[in-house]
Amino acid sequence: MPNSSSLTHFLLLAFTDRRELQLLHFWLFLAISLAALLANGLILSAIACDHHLHTPMGFFLLNLSLTDLGCICTTVPKAMHNSLHNTTTISYMGCAAQLFFFFFFISAEFSLLTIMCYDRYVAICKPLHYGTLLGSRACAHMAAAAWATGFLYSLLHTASTFSLPLCQGNALGQFFCEIPHILKLSCSHSGYLREIGLLGVSACFCFGCFIFIVFSYVQIFRAVLRIPSQQGRHKAFSMCLPHLVVVSLFLSTAIFAYLKPPSISSPSLDLALSVLYSVVPPSLNPLIYSLRNQELKDAIKKMITGFRVNNKVCLLFCITFQM
Repeated sequence: MPNSSSLTHFLLLAFTDRRELQLLHFWLFLAISLAALLANGLILSAIACDHHLHTPMGFFLLNLSLTDLGCICTTVPKAMHNSLHNTTTISYMGCAAQLFFFFFFISAEFSLLTIMCYDRYVAICKPLHYGTLLGSRACAHMAAAAWATGFLYSLLHTASTFSLPLCQGNALGQFFCEIPHILKLSCSHSGYLREIGLLGVSACFCFGCFIFIVFSYVQIFRAVLRIPSQQGRHKAFSMCLPHLVVVSLFLSTAIFAYLKPPSISSPSLDLALSVLYSVVPPSLNPLIYSLRNQELKDAIKKMITGFRVNNKVCLLFCITFQM
């Protein structure tokens, strides 16, 4: 059995052995990644260009789009490359980098979702204190804390995982490098327990964030139901619904993937679930937010319309110049 010092690469789990289906997976992932890049790119550009979106929620949504882009760009390109070239290998350093960045962006995203919940709570339950509690400096500090938390957790977990001696082969039962599947290759009991302990600390942190989100939404719904006008209640629900849907999608897919009963586990199901929680949420988040946020939709339409007008002006200028 090879040990970690002699390992040069890992073997990722292939989606299928049939060449036709491999190419189908390539084109499917290409479409998903392009759609995610376009949607998140539009959101980033709209928020950056439209001063009406220079709000705390707009600032946090900009950061969330960056984490979504990071998640997609970390896992999908290598899966596309392997499907296109009919291979399953990833280098040892490439695996470590993929694990680091995926854990970094996922951790930062969950922290940002928790902060965005606090933003909704203050906006609805303490509207008179919104400008004080969520000023520009406070928003910058909270976003920096989210990114710093993600970096710290990913650095600790990557260093701990790849310091383990690996002697159970190099085949990972996943289409990208992930901590639980690398731990299965370890032959160090103490190192394994150390990383499990770190994962336990991370799980406690995530559970604390989950409790905070649940408590916040209980208070939010209580405040919304006390609003006398139906229009006011509808506006409040419209503010919260996109965030609630994104949080539910993020947590439900991850929890089911990691806490499903072993009796229903299978390689094909695990593969489908891994795509569900690592690829689908970052791709759908821009759609969920843009469908429910009228200001964001208006900003995107305005930006696209302005782009078309500028292109027509440039084309007319070029034709006139040539004549």
